[in-house]
Parts: sequence; C-alpha cells; structure tokens
Amino acid sequence: MSMKTILVPIEESESLPSVLETSYLVTQLFGSCLTGIYLPAPIPTVLSGDGFAGGMAFPVEDLERENSERAQQARQAFDKFRQSKTLPWASAAEPSDDPAVAWIDANKLDANLGSYGRVFDLTVVGRPLRGALTPSASTMEDALFESGRPLLIAPPKAPGGIGDTIVIAWNGSTESARAIVMSMPFLARAKKVHVLAVEGGMVPGPGVAEVEGHLRRNGISAQASTVQPGSASAGETLLAETAKLGGDLLIKGAYTHSRLRQMIFGGVTQHILNEAEIPVLMAH
Repeated sequence: MSMKTILVPIEESESLPSVLETSYLVTQLFGSCLTGIYLPAPIPTVLSGDGFAGGMAFPVEDLERENSERAQQARQAFDKFRQSKTLPWASAAEPSDDPAVAWIDANKLDANLGSYGRVFDLTVVGRPLRGALTPSASTMEDALFESGRPLLIAPPKAPGGIGDTIVIAWNGSTESARAIVMSMPFLARAKKVHVLAVEGGMVPGPGVAEVEGHLRRNGISAQASTVQPGSASAGETLLAETAKLGGDLLIKGAYTHSRLRQMIFGGVTQHILNEAEIPVLMAH
C-alpha cells in the first residue's frame, strides 16, 4: 500500500509554504511523484456585443492574459520549491521509489481540481482561512466531493512531521469507514494509531472496539477509546484529545451530516476545517 501519485494545486496564499512542505513530507514517506497544478479562473461564457465579459469592465483577452501570467508565476513558485528540496523532474510514468515532481498545464477551463484528482492517490490542499480568498474552500470541496480519492488538508503552519502518531476520528459512519480505507498506507507505517470517539457524537454503526479489531487483523496495532465531551463540542473535544495523544495526522470522514447544515449550524467537520493545526486526511 502506498501513495505514489500526489496532486497539489498551487494557489497564492499565506499557507502555500505549509501546503508544499506537507506534500513534501508525504512524498518522502512514500517515494512519490508530486505533481503541481494551477487551475485557471473560468472565462465567462456570456459576452456583450463589444467583446466584454458578462458586463465586466475588462475584455476576455485581459482575463486570459491574467490567467497565463498567474499560471507562469505558480509554476515558478513550484520550481523554486523543487530546487530547494533538490527534487528531480519525473522523466516517465514508471514505477519508482525515488521522489520526483511533475507539472500539469491545466488548459481545460471546464475541469476542476476534483476531476484532475481522480487519477492521483492523494490531493493536498491548504485549510481555508477566515478572511482570506485563498486557499479556496471551493477548491477543497471540489477535491473532496468530485475526485473519489482522499484529501489531505495542510494546516496554516508547516508541520514538522506526519504520520508517526495517527488519530482516527470515528463516529460509526460510512464516511469514517471510507476515510480509514483510504488512509491505510499511512496507518500501515504509523508508530501509534488511536481510534477516538466522542460520547454522543456517534451515528448508528460499529463502535471503536470493532474498528480496533479490524485494524489489528490488518496488522495495525491500534488502541481505541471513547471520551466525554463535557461542556465542549465534539469537534473541540476531538482536536483537544488529538493534541493530548501527540497526533501529527488526523483521519476524519467528512460531512456525515449535510454540508449546508454544518455551514449554517456548525458541526465536527466544519470545526476541524476551521481550527485544525495538524494535517487532516478526509474522505467523503
């Protein structure tokens, strides 16, 4: 089990160094090919008679030129990072245990990150930040809902390591089960694995003891526990307990309850997306 192909969108943001460093840690762990991509802003399809885009104050040619310039800047930033880590450009799509990088020229304006991510083992994005346009929540959601692959969300500050102590946030759901299956390459390499549930935060399904048994039968020495939330929310409790356990990677099924409900009323997924300070692997 491995994560040999990793996709990372290059967006200008404060957390881009963390996104790249998190991606690099995974690349080193599995000997992966790390592929960068810049997704161009969509060109409006509604044009006025004078060639302007949808009533905007500048023509489509300006949008295309800006996209081209941003794509060039993104590739330059990616190549600067590549050079800082002395990573070679991948020469061919052949099996290899040596880390390398590649680049996608995303010229399909109707394609999103999720559609590109379908042929990668993992996509890495930055955690959306309050008050910032990037990293984009829509980019993250495209990868989560459209790729059919796991999503690794990098924290705002670069982590020092990843995958030594893994905490699985278990609530009995289908989404949590998918997250465990998709994170097996990480779990198989971890030094410690904790299966954690919050009392009152479960849906009908197996408990933590059954998850522990499943993992142990797969050769993963896991320990399971259920904690009381007290006056804290389930999301707050999960992050606090993960910190106490020394977790450097959190595995979480995303949006057991609807995304709209969580955006309006709050929820565990939304809290973790807002507050997590360690990498989080999610699947839906």
